[in-house]
Amino acid sequence: MYGASSKGRTRISNVGPQSRPQGKGEQEKNLWSSLLNGVASGKKLPEKNLLVLGGNAELQREFLETLESDTSRRPQDRRRKKPPVANGFALGYTYQDVLDADHDDILARLSIYLLSESSHKFSALVKPLLTAKTIPETLVVILLDWADPWSWARQLRDWVRFLRGIIVTMDDDCKVTAEEIMQAWQQRRRGAPYEGASATTSDTLINVPLGQGEWDEPLGLPICVACHGVSSFLATQISCYY
Repeated sequence: MYGASSKGRTRISNVGPQSRPQGKGEQEKNLWSSLLNGVASGKKLPEKNLLVLGGNAELQREFLETLESDTSRRPQDRRRKKPPVANGFALGYTYQDVLDADHDDILARLSIYLLSESSHKFSALVKPLLTAKTIPETLVVILLDWADPWSWARQLRDWVRFLRGIIVTMDDDCKVTAEEIMQAWQQRRRGAPYEGASATTSDTLINVPLGQGEWDEPLGLPICVACHGVSSFLATQISCYY
């Protein structure tokens, strides 16, 4: 700022851009810069993908905390800074590093994508994540909340429809990869030997019959259903007199 002194001289105060508080736009820019820098540093690491579907932003953050490595044994000066979680709008993203037993070296990187709504308008955001290369390295997690167990059936139906809507529009390479994954899981379910199994194991196969509804309409993606918030379930039991 410029001003006139009593002697008619012009002086400059110390107020400048450096002393201005960061606005919301600058904070968001720093958040994404931190994420991008972290992703760039892990490009050479083996990478797996986790697609978390369902739950609000808070529930997703609580679920991610259960996946974090326990770094309490490490000295304070060697603990790694937690990567930020950007899941406020549409398709969220964060990542976690897989550490060795001593929590010293990074062995792999887990890229985590988060989506709260099963609306078809978000299909265009998820479809690029599922390619012939990434499908074998991707696990889909449908996140359910124990605070609302009576809506689980509807949420599972909506998310399966959401995924199916993406799968039917995939190119041929993706569909072939998905088919190979389905066949591998079917063989594992029926007791077929896994890679590296001994000859004795392969000679004693057990053909387990499929149950009702199994493999009727397979998606071609590994799916895990996670029910989070057991403490909420206990509260629901008390309030509903279960």
